Amino acid sequence: MAAPLRVVDEERSERPVPYNLEAEQALIGAVLIRNDVFGKVMDIVSEGDFFEDLHRRIWAIITAQVQKGQAATPVTIKTYLGDTDLGGGNTVSGYLARLAAEATTFGNAPDYARTVRDLALRRRLIGVADGIRTIAYDSPVEETAATIFATLEADLEELRPAIAGKVAANDFEGFDRISERAIAQAQEAYQRSGSKLVGFSTGLESLDKMLGGMQASDLIVIAGRPGAGKSALATNIAYAIALDLQSRRDDGEKTGVAAIASLEMSSEQQVQRILCDISDVPQWKIRRGIATEEEFSRFVEARHALRRLPIQIDATGGLSISQIKMRARSLKRRYGLEVLIVDYLQLLSGSGKHNNQRHNEVSEITAGLKELAKELGIVVIALSQVSRDVDKRDDRRPMLSDLRESGSIEQDADVVIFIYREEYYLKDREPKQQGTEAHENWKRAMHNAAGVAEAIVAKNRHGRSGTVMLGFIGQMMRFTSEPEPRDDYEVLSDQRAPRKERISLPKEATIAYGVLKHLSLTGSTIATEEMREADRNLKKRARVITVEKAREVFGREALGPEATPEEIEKRFREAMKTLRAKEIAFWTGTKEAPFVWLPEMVLEDD
Repeated sequence: MAAPLRVVDEERSERPVPYNLEAEQALIGAVLIRNDVFGKVMDIVSEGDFFEDLHRRIWAIITAQVQKGQAATPVTIKTYLGDTDLGGGNTVSGYLARLAAEATTFGNAPDYARTVRDLALRRRLIGVADGIRTIAYDSPVEETAATIFATLEADLEELRPAIAGKVAANDFEGFDRISERAIAQAQEAYQRSGSKLVGFSTGLESLDKMLGGMQASDLIVIAGRPGAGKSALATNIAYAIALDLQSRRDDGEKTGVAAIASLEMSSEQQVQRILCDISDVPQWKIRRGIATEEEFSRFVEARHALRRLPIQIDATGGLSISQIKMRARSLKRRYGLEVLIVDYLQLLSGSGKHNNQRHNEVSEITAGLKELAKELGIVVIALSQVSRDVDKRDDRRPMLSDLRESGSIEQDADVVIFIYREEYYLKDREPKQQGTEAHENWKRAMHNAAGVAEAIVAKNRHGRSGTVMLGFIGQMMRFTSEPEPRDDYEVLSDQRAPRKERISLPKEATIAYGVLKHLSLTGSTIATEEMREADRNLKKRARVITVEKAREVFGREALGPEATPEEIEKRFREAMKTLRAKEIAFWTGTKEAPFVWLPEMVLEDD
């Protein structure tokens, strides 16, 4: 091979930096002889990957020549380099001629390119490490170890795509391979218990009908004004997904976890929301310590029933987008992350390279979240604030233009859902003087808006957009698939409809009820005509669960692995007897195929 033009200045480092001049020379020589080789290596190596300065200049000229459709040979490119004397009787033109003459293998060019690229990345890693060492030693006193580490993370994050070998042109795939995956996704939708969903359910049937399921690689943004219920909806969705994952895991399927990056609320507050929802205890009572003994017992029992729920929560505040990415990758490796919820987007920080221009920083964050969803094959749900300008309009329903601080949120998101509750605005607008027409109109409006939430699907890359009417139980911070039915305001004669009296249940009946509700959402089927013939009281669209499955999960949740089948059978029958007596659940079917069902889980007709 042609002699190296210079040696590395190794006095700057305790060890020589890694490089391979022979690989660089062989690669350039191969391309100079056969320009078609350039097309095989152009997405592997670039000008900056060469160690030798002259090689970088040569490669830049070769790239320009080939991209212009002109030949890149020793003769055509020497014009742009000049015929400088390189010392020892070497000239640039002579050096180019020798590189071409000594090129003997063209098939190995991609291997040469990968060697050049890998060594360049190693040199960059060494540079990052040396830089961090210098910063750690010489940083001013106001720099903390945490900020130094954040700098390291940002620098490493820039290197990640290159180290992972993600080159845009190599991402093209043939129709045959892509269509195979598309068929697999369609088959999953077809076989998913008739739910017609691809991916995960939100736990809200009406919203699922609009979205068609939350799919891997999706970035879903849930936005609204403070107090609208964004975090509550996200927690509800996380719980529904975790139940689904747990149910599939119980059936022998290998599943992962859902994760919440809670930048605003503590992990304890997140878990309290879930437990209060399941136990039907207002969260404010738990927070203030004024729950009754019976309510607190239900709260504790809910924790027992859900102790194996596959949810991971990180309540670290002030995270950057690079830190979120690194933690998500770690969860993916350790637990098989499937869904990540970020609460909320505006509390994340960027790389700090945007000169305090928040618009550009948010663009970096949303692009990073979308890239993360695609890279890990997960669903990312990001909560977002909307602009205060919403409150200045007569119609305060948010629009895409209201997304705060960046239009890139709309651009990068696959789905954008706005949460709007008219009740939230009305409650602070009560006329001071009672008995007036204005006050009567306000009461009527409050009656109609109470417990109603609108999920405004403003963007849906996979389907239609529109508004879904949901129910909202404020005390429990719980969304339901539809608002509770209510009488006309005039019929009430200015009186609220009487509240349903709470039914008190023994411990194991409470667990059994929770198990049946969980299985109704994740492990049930729609009642068939044959089932309804066996039990005329069975509703047309009831969700039915096999007794065997219900008993198995009850035994595991209520009694643990040490319980005998006989004990499980006895205790399950006692719990079911209580639920039947209270008309909460029914055990029915034939002797050969018994099943259970909950009247409250009967689907409405489409």
